[in-house]
Amino acid sequence: MVCKKSFILFGFCLLGCLSIDTQLYSQQLSGDVWHKGFLITAKKDTVVGGIRYDLDGNSMQVRQNKKVYSFSSHNILVGQIYDQITGDSRRFYSMPYEISNGFKTKVLFELLYEGPLSLLSREEVVQEALPNSSIYGRPVYRNKVKYNYYFLDNKGKITSYFGKKPELLQIMSRKSKLVKKFIKDNRLKSDQLRDLIRITAFYNSI
Repeated sequence: MVCKKSFILFGFCLLGCLSIDTQLYSQQLSGDVWHKGFLITAKKDTVVGGIRYDLDGNSMQVRQNKKVYSFSSHNILVGQIYDQITGDSRRFYSMPYEISNGFKTKVLFELLYEGPLSLLSREEVVQEALPNSSIYGRPVYRNKVKYNYYFLDNKGKITSYFGKKPELLQIMSRKSKLVKKFIKDNRLKSDQLRDLIRITAFYNSI
């Protein structure tokens, strides 16, 4: 009798775990849904409606009156959304970016902090295995958003940033000693978004 109860209890636990895995697997990301917002086209027309963005594809879509219109980064100046998932107001700009050997093309970036030195980002959707999911058979994967960071200076140069402190100090070389002290005094991490915004704001203030 004890063994039977234990087996039933294990069965409920297993079903619970599988339910959690399924819920996490089907979790929606901001790039999957429509958001209230607008975009300004390269012709400086303002288009208002439901907005869905695709940074991998460098495009945005606008839904108006049951019709969907697509705009590539070459046809967009700026887009703004009220994110239905995070509750944040987010702004995207289309800017020339060198992708290889001096070749530049228009790329969509999200503006995270604006100043003489601005902080930008681009989302990349990657897959990760859920912890312990392989215990019950094949691993269960879910989509996760990875953020790639960039800095934009007041001359329009965009520099990619990979989260390393020496790299950050090189980008902020004009005031690197003060920035280094600020990071140390406040125990900040150069690869964490909130800390990176604080560091960028400090750099712009001195």
